[in-house]
Amino acid sequence: MASVASSTTLISSTRILLPATKSPLLPSPSLSFLPTLSSPSPSASLRLAHPSPLTSIRSTSRRSFAVKAQTDDLPLVGNKAPDFEAEAVFDQEFIKVKLSEYIGKKYVILFFYPLDFTFVCPTEITAFSDRYAEFEKLNTEVLGVSVDSVFSHLAWVQTDRKSGGLGDLNYPLISDVTKSISKSFGVLIHDQGIALRGLFIIDKEGVIQHSTINNLGIGRSVDETMRTLQALQYIQENPDEVCPAGWKPGEKSMKPDPKLSKEYFSAI
Repeated sequence: MASVASSTTLISSTRILLPATKSPLLPSPSLSFLPTLSSPSPSASLRLAHPSPLTSIRSTSRRSFAVKAQTDDLPLVGNKAPDFEAEAVFDQEFIKVKLSEYIGKKYVILFFYPLDFTFVCPTEITAFSDRYAEFEKLNTEVLGVSVDSVFSHLAWVQTDRKSGGLGDLNYPLISDVTKSISKSFGVLIHDQGIALRGLFIIDKEGVIQHSTINNLGIGRSVDETMRTLQALQYIQENPDEVCPAGWKPGEKSMKPDPKLSKEYFSAI
């Protein structure tokens, strides 16, 4: 619990919106596995214009399957997560949380929920808190966000679970009273002023690697969040492999190659 407090600082936060014009600082959308070609000779140009099937297969065998999206203002998977600084409640105290403080240090599970003192929300919040030690072992911080004030968060934390409260939590609850965080992550329901159940997994480089958004009445699974986090960490440690459906640690991964992938398929 002390590690969370030590990762928080009070720093002013400013969001800069850049015009939608071409700039050297904002390259055009691209995929990281697209090859870079120098000026070819006439014979090479002919070969490129009419590649053989074998050449095409070989040229894709070493591609990267990590897409780096690039947009001006949408927090899509593959983009840097929108930074923010906000008040939060942790250990029954008011603290400041700045998302970029975790860059280079920890993965982050950032989840939004609609409102304090509701029904589905406490089941999710306490479920993440009860599994916090497992996330901690994976060098991951958990952050919850709603549009409520820190005073509402504090009152809810001070309410017993049997009475619909949260009790003490192992991670901060962030106050988004201005709704700016919910809006920047694309989960704000504008006409209601509350957030959908959005969840984002952010890696140590500050890049969003996974997102899910549930409607208000559908709670999320801590097990699936944990499994997805483990799969993300595995492929980042083993960039020449990918994780098939339902992959869990210890299970067989796959090589993203027409020939080498047969080793996985022949075993299932």
